[in-house]
Amino acid sequence: MGFNCGIVGLPNVGKSTLFNAITQTNAAEAMNYPFCTIEPNVGRIGVPDPRLYKLAGMVNSEKIIPTQIEIVDIAGLVKGASKGEGLGNQFLGHIRSTDAILHIVRCFNSSDITHVSGSVDPIRDIDVVETELMLADLESLKRKEEGIARKNNSDLAIEKLFLKKSIDWLESGKLLSQLGLTEEEEIFANTIQLITRKPILYVCNVSESDVVSGNGYTKEVEKFAKQRNSSVVMISAAIESEIAQIQDEGEKQEYIESLGLSESGLARVIRGGYDLLGLLTFFTVGPQESHAWTTYRGAKAQTAAGVIHTDFERGFICAETISYDDYIACNGEQGAKAAGKMRLEGKDYVVNDGDIFHFRFNV
Repeated sequence: MGFNCGIVGLPNVGKSTLFNAITQTNAAEAMNYPFCTIEPNVGRIGVPDPRLYKLAGMVNSEKIIPTQIEIVDIAGLVKGASKGEGLGNQFLGHIRSTDAILHIVRCFNSSDITHVSGSVDPIRDIDVVETELMLADLESLKRKEEGIARKNNSDLAIEKLFLKKSIDWLESGKLLSQLGLTEEEEIFANTIQLITRKPILYVCNVSESDVVSGNGYTKEVEKFAKQRNSSVVMISAAIESEIAQIQDEGEKQEYIESLGLSESGLARVIRGGYDLLGLLTFFTVGPQESHAWTTYRGAKAQTAAGVIHTDFERGFICAETISYDDYIACNGEQGAKAAGKMRLEGKDYVVNDGDIFHFRFNV
């Protein structure tokens, strides 16, 4: 299990450039005019995690397999997209099935890159995009409401209440992620793919000189996001493009540190996404391969086993477990065993970030 994110934003905010850089593709050409992304672009990348490479080096693994993230980049939205302006909202269906939204916000000035609204104003831009997302959800909910009304079934009272409450909420100009729901309403809501119920990570695209400390624009976005209980990451599309061109990992890290950074913007975005969705990473380690896997915080060992293979979950016996810190401190599995740091955990053990597992199971 990995996770997937939909990228949204106005045209010319750096969406295509960032997509190209972090997926190391050229599917969406970054040009100085709106709507250069026509068809949605999809890319998969390995999640950078230095722990995986350190573990693999200790056991001389033949293969190193990071966990994956899928990113869907749709066409830039403009005001009136729901009424057909620009390319319309026809592509929003491609992000309905994603786990989270990366909202790219332009936070840099440049006379070389036109702004579709003529000036840089990140809060106005966020409002334009989120209004279109709300209108798309409103259209879906009203169709659903009409369909349920035709059934005239008294057993659908909860569904009717949820739909009315959600429609009223959207029409008041608020995202559905801010709407409180009962447990029964939550269950029904999860059967509908609604964009504005998804968690949002605001990604401020800044100039190279502002990537460490930010600027006035990013402070506005941080204040706005705090009111939404959302998070903000600063990233420079120009820097990420440079990083993507460097093949050697050592040289890449040297370049990142020369900019006053400890990690790439991609790593910050992914960490922000993990925090947003409550995810964690666990590992399986061996001479043939070292593999990173993703599950949710609070997941139990049997569930984590199922991430690798359904047979592991179905026939689960126990999990040989070593924490990452103990594995490193004891110089590997044998040292951890000798020091009494390897534990046999049952199906109800709650997985910790960095756990190294060897699952025992019946076929």
